[in-house]
Amino acid sequence: MEYTKKLVYLSNQWYNDGLKKANIRDLSGAIISLRRSLQFNRDNIASRNLLGLVYYGRGEVAEALVEWIISKNIKGHGNIANYYIKKVQESNSELDAVDQAVKKYNQCLAYCQQNGEDLAAIQLKKVISAHPTFLKAYQLLALLYMQTEQYAKARQLIRKAHRLDTTNEITLRYMHELKQLHKDKAAKLKTEKAQTVSYNLGNETIIQPVSSTLKDNAALLTILNIVIGLVVGAGVVGLLAVPTMKKSMNAKTNKEIIVYSEQIAALKSELDLQTKELNKYKADSEATAAEKEVAQGTQSSYEALVSVIEHYNNQNYKRSKLVDELLAINTASLGEVGKATYDSMVNDIFPKQCAELYPTAKKSYEVVNYKRAREYLEKVVAMDEKYGEGEALFMLTDIYLKQNEIDKATETYNRLVAVYPDTDVARRASEKMAAVKQSE
Repeated sequence: MEYTKKLVYLSNQWYNDGLKKANIRDLSGAIISLRRSLQFNRDNIASRNLLGLVYYGRGEVAEALVEWIISKNIKGHGNIANYYIKKVQESNSELDAVDQAVKKYNQCLAYCQQNGEDLAAIQLKKVISAHPTFLKAYQLLALLYMQTEQYAKARQLIRKAHRLDTTNEITLRYMHELKQLHKDKAAKLKTEKAQTVSYNLGNETIIQPVSSTLKDNAALLTILNIVIGLVVGAGVVGLLAVPTMKKSMNAKTNKEIIVYSEQIAALKSELDLQTKELNKYKADSEATAAEKEVAQGTQSSYEALVSVIEHYNNQNYKRSKLVDELLAINTASLGEVGKATYDSMVNDIFPKQCAELYPTAKKSYEVVNYKRAREYLEKVVAMDEKYGEGEALFMLTDIYLKQNEIDKATETYNRLVAVYPDTDVARRASEKMAAVKQSE
């Protein structure tokens, strides 16, 4: 009996400690204390209910529901866990949003394991938007930003994660890492600044290394040498008279010529350096603009792919709409994982849509409804230009000819001949093209 009382006492002690930590949003510390409380007394309803609230505060709704359901099974009546469960179940839309957010988070983990960090980052932004208290999503997205050296964005996310849970070990580790990176970057910039000098040349700012002390004092040393030479020369004039003086003057003139030549060479070298720096600056600016454009194109392609994936999984779009979205994606911007995902959906959707559109297009062509036939055939050829053993390309070529669009007809004819050379369908298309050229 005495032993049981001691266990209950220790359990309540750890509960009080967990409550204090939860009040200051030390959620990680609160979880540790409350778990220890339950180790001493698994029937401690207050500890279990508070543990559920702490999990809920970190966005871990499933874990929270587990604790409340266990609490309800221990004590069915007069238990505040009933109220918590009811409130969660009443907001079905919120619960569905949380469930989808967790699924997307798990998918992001899979993307990261498959080197699909870009796709994971786009998905995680949507996870955080749908589930703003999901601590793990903030941490994973911050880690991805740190990996791609987007430290400002990572720092912003880590601050939000820190507000959710002030003592979470992972969050604190990331904060320390970001501070260290910031210090290293500041030290590097300070060193580079000390070793460079900047000045304006027209509308451009030129940055170049600071000249060495010897180079800075070159002019002073030159002048000093000249003065010493003059003093020595005057002494020689006094001793050796006019012939020696003449010789000394010639030597002085030669020295001045050498000095002037050196100064001209130095100025030319400095001008060359400025020109190179200016050209490099312009080239870097153009490269940065090009990289930014490529990055924006890549992001747009991934966002479009994510949108198609959602519509495809939720089955809330018609197949024709999915086809339009897939055809609009620039596959050259996709990485290995994105391209594999794209190909998987294309292989499932395109054949079915071609099988639906092609017979309708053929019937429309046969009854001279070229407008409708063209619309469907262009879609079929965009999905699979080899469809119908070349008949799709042949009909489209013939429609272009009948509508007097010779350039388009020539283009589709060339594609047909390239795909199906020396075939009956290529021969028929060639005859039609030849007839048009003769009529011109």
